[in-house]
Amino acid sequence: MKITKAKYIISAPSLKASPVFNLPEFALIGRSNVGKSSLINAIANNSKLAKTSNVPGKTRLINYFNINDSFIFADLPGYGYAKVSAQIQNEWQKNLENYLLQRRDLICLIHLVDARLPLQKNDLQMNEWIKANNKNCIVAVTKADKISTSKTEKTINDFSLSLGFKAYPFSAVNKQLNAPFIKALEEEISKFTPEIIG
Repeated sequence: MKITKAKYIISAPSLKASPVFNLPEFALIGRSNVGKSSLINAIANNSKLAKTSNVPGKTRLINYFNINDSFIFADLPGYGYAKVSAQIQNEWQKNLENYLLQRRDLICLIHLVDARLPLQKNDLQMNEWIKANNKNCIVAVTKADKISTSKTEKTINDFSLSLGFKAYPFSAVNKQLNAPFIKALEEEISKFTPEIIG
C-alpha cells in the first residue's frame, strides 16, 4: 500500500453529525494514549496529520481521516481515562456505541493494545463488547519496537489467543514491523462493497 494522499476531514461528536464518505471505514479503539494518532500518522507518512498528546483523554470527538481516497480512519475517544465526569463518560459511551453499531460503511474495528503491558481490564471489557456485538476486528499491538525481538512473537500470539482476533505488531518508529498489519488492512478493504443508494 503506497500512500500518496492523506488528510484530516472533520471531527464529529456523534453518528448523526458524521458525514457519509462511501468508503470503507476503520474505527480505532483503545485506551487513552495507546497510540491511535501515532498509528494514523505512521500509515499516512505524516507526523503532523493526527494530533498526538501526552495528555490522556484529549480526543473527545470522532476524528475522520481520508487515506488515499481509498479508506477512512475514524479515531475514537480513548477509554479508561477517569479524569472526566461520569456524565461526560456516559455521553461518550452512548455516542460511540451508536457509531459502532450503526455506521453504514464501518468494515472493521482496529483494537489497539500496548505491547509493553499485559491486557488491562478495560481492554478485556472492550473485547467482550466487540464479540457480543459480532463486530469484525483486528488487533494492533502498538509500541512493538519497545519490546525485544525475541519477545514480540510470544506477545503477539498471547494477545491473539486472549482476545480471539488476529493481532499484529505495530510501531510508529520501526515501520518495518508494520507490513503484516498493512496487509491485513488491504485484505479488509478488498472485501468492501459500496452500498447503492437510491
